[in-house]
Amino acid sequence: MSDTTPTTAPWWRQAAVYQIYPRSFADANGDGIGDIPGVVSRADYLQALGIDAVWLSPFYPSELADGGYDVADYRNVDPRLGTLDDFDEMVSGLHERHIRVVVDIVPNHTSDQHEWFQEALAAGRGSAARERYIFREGQGENGELPPADWQSVFGGSAWERVADGQWYFHRFAVEQPDLNWDNPEVRADFLKTLRFWSDRGVDGFRIDVAHMLTKDLSEPLPSQAELDAMPQDGNHPLIDRDDVHEVYAEWRAVFNSYDPPRTAVAEAWVSTPERRAKYAHPDSLGQSFNFDLLVADFDAPSFRSIITDNLAQAAATGSSTTWVLSNHDVTRHATRYGLEPLNGRPVKQGTEWVEAGGPADWLDREGGLRRARAATMLMLALPGSAYLYQGEELGLHEVAEITPDQRQDPGFFRGSEYDRLGRDGCRVPLPWTTEGSSFGFGTNGAHLPQPSWFADYAVAVEDADPDSTLSLYRKALELRHRLQTDEQLEWIETGRDDVLRFRRPNGWEVITVFGGEPFPLAGENVVLTTAPLLNGAVPADTTVWITA
Repeated sequence: MSDTTPTTAPWWRQAAVYQIYPRSFADANGDGIGDIPGVVSRADYLQALGIDAVWLSPFYPSELADGGYDVADYRNVDPRLGTLDDFDEMVSGLHERHIRVVVDIVPNHTSDQHEWFQEALAAGRGSAARERYIFREGQGENGELPPADWQSVFGGSAWERVADGQWYFHRFAVEQPDLNWDNPEVRADFLKTLRFWSDRGVDGFRIDVAHMLTKDLSEPLPSQAELDAMPQDGNHPLIDRDDVHEVYAEWRAVFNSYDPPRTAVAEAWVSTPERRAKYAHPDSLGQSFNFDLLVADFDAPSFRSIITDNLAQAAATGSSTTWVLSNHDVTRHATRYGLEPLNGRPVKQGTEWVEAGGPADWLDREGGLRRARAATMLMLALPGSAYLYQGEELGLHEVAEITPDQRQDPGFFRGSEYDRLGRDGCRVPLPWTTEGSSFGFGTNGAHLPQPSWFADYAVAVEDADPDSTLSLYRKALELRHRLQTDEQLEWIETGRDDVLRFRRPNGWEVITVFGGEPFPLAGENVVLTTAPLLNGAVPADTTVWITA
């Protein structure tokens, strides 16, 4: 078993974790798709950034029906992205730089190209192979109707008919058949997968849609309307069932068999903090994503309420909370904060930002980035772990200039309400240089189109600019390592609803002005600011860090 430098406290409790979407990070072989050797080639960049760990989105063999989240083989590397030897080299290189490695596990569904599903199609009704998935007979005189009117997350029916007339359930894309987690063979195989990657030195796992694995498909199946009306209290047929934690108790036993124990974080979109806390319990996965800031407006009362509630919940469970503002599934926060507030926010259509009623060219790029910098620096000062998404350290905006024929996200093609324009805009390959066919991403173009304005955000440009967003992230992460101590926070009243101020146990203070007039300082020792002070005062949309 591989390990990095041992620590006296679990490393993940207050880690800064950088999410890499491999196909869009760096392309080493010039085929237009990012790869594992590309990550290896940028290991020094990751070290200089100052992160504690990388989270690697799926790199497994896949037909890319859902950006790699349709996994055809859980214990291998997609040949387009490299080999297992390349993976081992990456883990070794990152560990040498004291960077841990977290990998994505996708347990709710496989690819329809997975050998199990291909076997199920060939084996037919009543076979053991089909029992690994969720197959049902259809309704209607000849079974020509789906077993229920359920809708998939990506739009359209959640049931697909196969050649012999049966139907299989897919919560997401049709190419992603759901596994049957009542099947002991399914459970055993994933324990094997967890050991496979742990033995290769992986330090932790991010669990995709961790709240959807177990299901109750007792007949008669409810309608979609009935499903929607059911409370998500642990007994819902499809979502956030209490019995999913029986699965994770088995996983925890595997994690704890390693020294140090492997960590895990749940992607669990659940109804209440109390429900989320079950995934963060030490006997379950140990940590769960907190998406509350991600879906909040840039608003001081909202931020304070969210921070207070989540720190209280973390204290109650003995876990540490997580903070995230952007990831591979959502519009980048530099863009979100440059639009109208989320309640009544415009939607994206075509190649321009539009309101629901018609065109509107009013994305505030500078203001959005300014607020994004302020929000991120506030987040990095909070107790708990912070998750950063590749490219946000460059201040990248969402790319809207992608035509329908260039898009890849299944949600776009199926009219999903999940995100009306899909998630391609945050997955565009990174700009490393100002020139070349893909701004240094590779030598032969990129799998998603990069806009010309990417040149202004290239690593080569920002690396040389002490005031760039990249320089800000580097300084903040370096300071964070020195200043981060106990997982405590004390609010300091400011007398203003648009200004937040808090203190950490060692005297580290943070002030964020969300709007309005500048907030005066009284000679404090400012060690970081996201925008220049105005006559000794903190201007709107700005965060400052203060030390004693």
